[in-house]
Amino acid sequence: ENAGAVDIGDGLAAVFKIESHNHPSFIEPYQGAATGVGGILRDIFTMGARPIVNMNSLRFGNLDKAKNRYLLEGIVGGIAGYGNCMGIPTTGGEIYFEDCYDGNPLVNAFSLGIVKKDKIFLGTATGINNPVIYVGSRTGKDGIHGVTMASEEFSEEAQEKRPTVQVGDPFTEKLLLEACLELMKKDFIVGIQDMGGAGLTCSSCETAARAGNGIEIDIDLVPLREEGMEPYEIMLSESQERMLIIAKAGREKEVKEIFDKWDLEASVIGRVTGDGIMRVMKSGKVVAEIPAKALADEAPLYNRPSKRPDYQDELNTLDLEKIDEPENFNDIFFKILSSLNIANKAWVYEQYDHMVRINSVVLPGSDASVIRIIESGKALAMTLDGNGRYCFLDPFEGGKIAVAEAARNIACSGAKPLAITNCLNFGNPEKPEIMWQLSKCVEGMISACKAFEVPVISGNVSLYNETMGEGIYPTPVIGMVGIIEKSKPYCTQWFKDDGDLILLLGDSREELGGTEYLKTIHKMVKGVPPRCDLETEKNIQNACISGIENGIIKSAHDCSDGGIAI
Repeated sequence: ENAGAVDIGDGLAAVFKIESHNHPSFIEPYQGAATGVGGILRDIFTMGARPIVNMNSLRFGNLDKAKNRYLLEGIVGGIAGYGNCMGIPTTGGEIYFEDCYDGNPLVNAFSLGIVKKDKIFLGTATGINNPVIYVGSRTGKDGIHGVTMASEEFSEEAQEKRPTVQVGDPFTEKLLLEACLELMKKDFIVGIQDMGGAGLTCSSCETAARAGNGIEIDIDLVPLREEGMEPYEIMLSESQERMLIIAKAGREKEVKEIFDKWDLEASVIGRVTGDGIMRVMKSGKVVAEIPAKALADEAPLYNRPSKRPDYQDELNTLDLEKIDEPENFNDIFFKILSSLNIANKAWVYEQYDHMVRINSVVLPGSDASVIRIIESGKALAMTLDGNGRYCFLDPFEGGKIAVAEAARNIACSGAKPLAITNCLNFGNPEKPEIMWQLSKCVEGMISACKAFEVPVISGNVSLYNETMGEGIYPTPVIGMVGIIEKSKPYCTQWFKDDGDLILLLGDSREELGGTEYLKTIHKMVKGVPPRCDLETEKNIQNACISGIENGIIKSAHDCSDGGIAI
């Protein structure tokens, strides 16, 4: 489905998901990032949920390079421009800088919405002869081959692919959101699907395949904003702010009236069939047909070769005896504080409106953001976490740590973990070494999810994140959501009162592999990341949550980047 949903009690469900828009954001940073936000929002309200919060996870190369500064400004501007115009707060996220992201920034967008759990809508084309209705913006030539572009490595000709990047209009999306939510209050439709990657092709095939039916599209009826578009272009266009609706037969007029009210297109372009075929018609003739399941569900399953990299042993070798102890720890402390990965990120998050809708309880800067649920009096805590450096040094341990740190941030807010979504950002899986990183990271994540007893309810995979043959660090990003029950306190990381006792939960060991200290001071990325004992981790987190609930703990902060000092 378009997103995952988890029960949060009181007849409500939280619908959330994270998705990548890495390749488009490198080619055209503002629109690439903006349409990433627009796409994830449609995934949420397609399910019948009203989006109430956005977050993002970003990776960039060294800011000494003008191109990376250009990407940073454009991507942050695109996220702010779209989210702010939609009137949805952006309350948190993460941002890291590493040389490996020079030619391939990562832009992962997260959104969460609330829906009555008996009012969740699915993307299914049920009911033979039910009308298929196109709603939203008209179709143009922007975004054609967008999915293909996102499945390739970049070369020197990357900028020639700018036409494959979609162009967003948040004001139209706002109208589309309100129109769809109004429609969903009526008994007029049986299915609804966002037109995302591959546009009409994917949305029609997916809805038909889920229902075990076929679908027939007459492209002469598709609203166009450009003349002379070929059937191929119409079916593959990724123009933004569009939806495919499967209405009940005889309800076409009522559906159109709602979209007319919101000044949006609504055109019947086809019907549901019972033959399992996705069929495209033009001028009364068949121009394309294929079994819907063949495209949606029956893609080839690859068992790609996997190989531990030859450089891994050398990479994991770190002799602490050869690391000189600093003469002046204050100087070291301030150098780490000023590193890009540790320094204050207010310049970024202050561009986002994090107070709109006035339900934001914990604002950007703490371990997790917290949003109030008006309908129940409860609150949701959410965080995005990932450490590509750890995963590069040890993919299995790095995958575990990504989940553990997300759970740690949720615990430090006073919430109990509910579920996760994930975005797996990797290089070219056709290379055995990259496939090894991917498989080991996933194995590590699985072990941690089992230990914390949290389901994975949605996610996204972004592969081929390479430019000129140079890949990114393996970067799984975990989006975790937790719940704070009614009348239970929440917690932030900041010290509260003079004289409060400061405690460290857990043990400290001689572990410097992959640390910010080693990278910033010694210019090294070596060793093995800190070991993560999942049973101990879970016990510490439970103790932290209990302490917050009982009023013993006033502030809590996880020890991660920069260690205890930071």
